[in-house]
Amino acid sequence: MTKNHNYYLDLAYQLAEQNLGKTGLNPSVGAIVVKDDSVISSGITSFRGRPHAEFNALSKLKNCAGASLYTSLEPCVHFGKTPPCTKIISKKRIKKVYFGSYDPDIRSFKKAKSFLTKKGIDVKKIKTKNYKNFYKSYFINKKLNIPYVSAKIALSNDFFSINYKKRWITNESSRKIVHLLRSRYDCILSTSKTINLDNSLLNCRIDGLDKFKPDLFIIDLNLKLKKNLLLNKMIKKRKTYIVTSKSNSRKVNIYKKNGYKFIFINTLKEKKDFISLYKKIYKLGYSRVLLETGLIFLDTIIKNKLINNLYLFKSNINLSKIGKNNISPNFLKKIKFKPISMNLNGDKLFIKEF
Repeated sequence: MTKNHNYYLDLAYQLAEQNLGKTGLNPSVGAIVVKDDSVISSGITSFRGRPHAEFNALSKLKNCAGASLYTSLEPCVHFGKTPPCTKIISKKRIKKVYFGSYDPDIRSFKKAKSFLTKKGIDVKKIKTKNYKNFYKSYFINKKLNIPYVSAKIALSNDFFSINYKKRWITNESSRKIVHLLRSRYDCILSTSKTINLDNSLLNCRIDGLDKFKPDLFIIDLNLKLKKNLLLNKMIKKRKTYIVTSKSNSRKVNIYKKNGYKFIFINTLKEKKDFISLYKKIYKLGYSRVLLETGLIFLDTIIKNKLINNLYLFKSNINLSKIGKNNISPNFLKKIKFKPISMNLNGDKLFIKEF
């Protein structure tokens, strides 16, 4: 049975999804090469963003003349650190190109069709229902020059964020999804207060994905980060930045000797201060940030409209007298979350897109 364009385009998006959050400032793209209604090759944007998906798919083939290429994103036409993807598409004598989304990069936006048509290649944009918002984070990157920011929070059924007796509020099923979530972001942003309290590694511990350890940014304006933390074991395995205002402190040199890197800021009070921090993070090559903090910091981020997504993991357990909050969780109760259908063995997952 002949498969339609959406079938192959969805395959391309499924490939792109695998490296989401792992390709730096470049978008994660999937590419499928089809000939005689069969997939003869596929490619995905490599770790850290190079080579591109089209190159990875087409460079494997000696003969693909007359084949069709399906890509989740419009092929690039500009020279950067690698040649344009349109060059290898033309060289390999691809007959038709179908793509799902335009590239918002002004160097390539709506330019692939013009270039490839001159080479005798038919180019067409295909609408997709299943992945229409897939490149939302990349569009924000290109428009604002800041990372796409999501946050996750865990609460008990009676809305407590701190459990006096146990380290975790949610169950193991929820925690596995958190690790999967972390693998889709190239860095985590937290605070020294949260880390000192939780003593978490803040990494991804899923077999097969554990090598994709998101780098870590810790907001610690007064350098109060404890010395005997679990995350110190990760210093040599990922980059860890401390965001502080104490540029001349003796402590800075001690942290540096232990492997920490630094971002120096004057203050972090107003919206413009946070945007300035976001821009610094983006300039370092990070396009997707996962925020893991307490309720106070999260409340500030939401009030200042500095967030794109919020994931709420809710336990089915009431903590009552063994639960605590640093501030009222009422601001979360006012948010209209959408449930995500997923079996978490009693726990529930909700999302809010801002």
